Amino acid sequence: MKIKQADFVKSAVYEKDYPEQLKNMELAFVGRSNVGKSSLINSITGRKKLAKTSKTPGRTQLINFFSVNKEFYIVDLPGYGFAKVPKEMKVEWGKTMDRYIASSRNKLVFVLLDIRRIPSQEDIDMLVYLDHHDIPFKIIFTKMDKVSNNEKFKLLKDIKKKVEFHNDDVLFHSSLTDKGKDDILAFIESLITTEEKKEEEI
Repeated sequence: MKIKQADFVKSAVYEKDYPEQLKNMELAFVGRSNVGKSSLINSITGRKKLAKTSKTPGRTQLINFFSVNKEFYIVDLPGYGFAKVPKEMKVEWGKTMDRYIASSRNKLVFVLLDIRRIPSQEDIDMLVYLDHHDIPFKIIFTKMDKVSNNEKFKLLKDIKKKVEFHNDDVLFHSSLTDKGKDDILAFIESLITTEEKKEEEI
């Protein structure tokens, strides 16, 4: 897939303020506050400053919608975990994210996990929540430039003690080198093509 256009559309907290859904499934990105979510979005869209990145975890406080090729939205959800903010604010961010995930919008959720970290309870809770509600999701392991190939397989083995998956069913990415970008774009393209075929058959 070639991304020719990617633009910020709007930020929202409540469902009534979400933009009208485009014809294709939208792709939401979620993960711990320091997992590299904004950097990944910027990498796959080829727009370095599309999603705001920060050295301070927890920069994304609202749901941010980005239009891609005027065909689908990329949705940047609030991060969870390390953000040094008051507990009350974290609760509100959680509600903001829950409202979107529980909405009836046609979506797939990319769950980002740091390859170097054993998934936290919040990561596990997110995966269980999506699975329980039959919301399609795909795991992307980030920070791949931080580990060697040998370390990668050792780390995956440790992570599998917490999360069940097959190596062929997950994606890998480095925002520093853009490694894995083409695989993610190919997956998105196959997803949209499948959706369009379903529409034609209806």
